Amino acid sequence: MPEISRFLGIRVEMFYDDHLPPHFHARYEGERAAFTLDGALMEGAMSPQARRLIREWAAGHGAELAEDWQLAQQHLPLKRIPPLA
Repeated sequence: MPEISRFLGIRVEMFYDDHLPPHFHARYEGERAAFTLDGALMEGAMSPQARRLIREWAAGHGAELAEDWQLAQQHLPLKRIPPLA
C-alpha cells in the first residue's frame, strides 16, 4: 500500500483499486483506520487527537487526495502529499 504522506507519527496510505467510497487509510501508534477524502472516520479506530490532525490535514489537501484516488483506480503511481504544516 503506497504511503502518500507522513506527519507527526501518522502514516497515510492509499490502496490501488480499493472499494468505494473514495478514501485513504491511516496508521498511528498501532491503530488503523480508514477516512473519507474529507477526513471523516469511515472505519477502524484512531485516537481523538490523531483523528483531529487527520481531518485538518485532509481539509487542506482534498484536491490532491481526489487526484491520488483517481490514479490509484488506474494503478498509476501516486503523488506524495505534503505533511500537516
